[in-house]
Amino acid sequence: MNWNSIQQQTRFWSMGVKRLKSFTRSLHNHIQRFRLGKITRFQRYFAFSVCCVFLGLTLIQFPVLSTSVNIATLRQEQSDNLLAQGIVNSTSAIYHQREFRGVWVATVANIDWPSKSNLSVDQQKFELIAILNRMQELNLNALILQVRPNGDALYSSSIEPWSAWLTGSQGTPPNPYYDPLQFAIEEAHKRNIELHAWFNPYRARLRGNAPFAPNHMASKFPQYAYQYGDLVWMEPGAREVQDQTFNVIMDVVQRYDVDGIHLDDYFYPYPKDGIPFPDSQIYNAYRAAGGTLGLGDWRRQNVNLMIKRIHDGIKATKPYVKFGISPFGIYRPGAAPGTVGLDQYDSLYADVKLWIEQGWMDYLSPQLYWKIDPPQQSYPVLLDWWLQHNPQRRHVYTGNALYRIDNEWPISELQRQVAISRQRSPQLSLGNIFFSMKFFRDNRQGINEVFKSAIYPTPALVPPMPWLDNQPPETPSGIQVNSGMISWMPSAENDIRSWAIYQQFSNGWQLVKVVDKNTTSVRVNPGSYAIRAVDRMGNESVEQVVSVS
Repeated sequence: MNWNSIQQQTRFWSMGVKRLKSFTRSLHNHIQRFRLGKITRFQRYFAFSVCCVFLGLTLIQFPVLSTSVNIATLRQEQSDNLLAQGIVNSTSAIYHQREFRGVWVATVANIDWPSKSNLSVDQQKFELIAILNRMQELNLNALILQVRPNGDALYSSSIEPWSAWLTGSQGTPPNPYYDPLQFAIEEAHKRNIELHAWFNPYRARLRGNAPFAPNHMASKFPQYAYQYGDLVWMEPGAREVQDQTFNVIMDVVQRYDVDGIHLDDYFYPYPKDGIPFPDSQIYNAYRAAGGTLGLGDWRRQNVNLMIKRIHDGIKATKPYVKFGISPFGIYRPGAAPGTVGLDQYDSLYADVKLWIEQGWMDYLSPQLYWKIDPPQQSYPVLLDWWLQHNPQRRHVYTGNALYRIDNEWPISELQRQVAISRQRSPQLSLGNIFFSMKFFRDNRQGINEVFKSAIYPTPALVPPMPWLDNQPPETPSGIQVNSGMISWMPSAENDIRSWAIYQQFSNGWQLVKVVDKNTTSVRVNPGSYAIRAVDRMGNESVEQVVSVS
């Protein structure tokens, strides 16, 4: 914003006002003379002409009318700012508040899906469809599905074994055969729900001592599979482990129509009292080879290199696939004022601040699993800190502790947290992700009624990411209205993901329905409607407006 220009405009305005006052006094004197009949008719016409010229020259300098004024520019700057933040659509006044409304579906330990590890294929599909239908009912628009909980796969993979959380035995495929990830993607997209594939990069085993399948990374690289308490954890500093994780993720990016790749907070494991992480041998080999970094910096470098490599690999393969990370909610104690807690920088060796400063992700979802009011871990204080350290202007979709409604929190706490996130939308707080799905699935504490009536009563498209794609799709064509039915032609563009239906009300336009790309008609009540095409990145086309009587 050019403040020197604004000051100059202010001076012009002041001069114009002074001249207008002088002109008014002069005009008043002329009127008095007209009334007294002291001038001739020619003098009257001449004086009138001079006054008109004077008035025109004066008004030209007024900032409101002058072409040198930047009022339109200022408005455009504001509009561009909102557009860049994913808050408004640039094509017209028909828009809605974009919002990422996600939920984690954890497969590890059968937390969310499948509910048991020995369900039939039909039962697995039934449960997954029920999850997606519930998400659609609640106007959620993004599923974060865990597909690699511990070096295994809930999809068809030539690199890693089938997950025991799916079939009861690691390496055993579903029978009859199907691909759960492909099934989930297809069903999610039918409901206009994004699917982000969620990976754990280093965990090999959560608990127990069941044997690893021959193609599990702990079997292939046993020298880098460490027993750490009840966990088995792979060595983040080993090139073989890094390659395995990278190749697994890129295999999914290449073969599946995922909307995003998602990592959570598990990098180096959460520390266990009195148990050091057993990487001294590989670290000593690094130092013997001439490495100079201290242990903490070396561990952080191992993770940093992996994060950058995954980001760069995704963007080189499918630039439109989003990359998101959901770290522990505190970067370092004291970084956010008054905050105490785990130091993930020195405990998990995750330098998340560096990653977001470098733009190595498209969205950040810090797990802010604390209440609003406690001073030591305050939801708004921590959220503000993350928003203030986002120089690349990536989106922030806060992680929320839905699970705490069971015995700890009133539902109103979550309502207030979502409201706080929304208040900060100008700072790119553009959504929330809830842990986890089973609380919606089971409608714990009546949570679904609150979400439907007060939190997400209407649908929303996900915020666009203009640094990935800002090209709108073609506008819908062949619009027809017949007996309360609006129809349009199918799109020949592969980029179309859905169609957005807006309705005009007394207080403006509202998004009332989003239908999948294969739907080309909707039945509506009388009123004015706008139809837009929506691409896979959430970009909207110019609308077609119709009236239905």
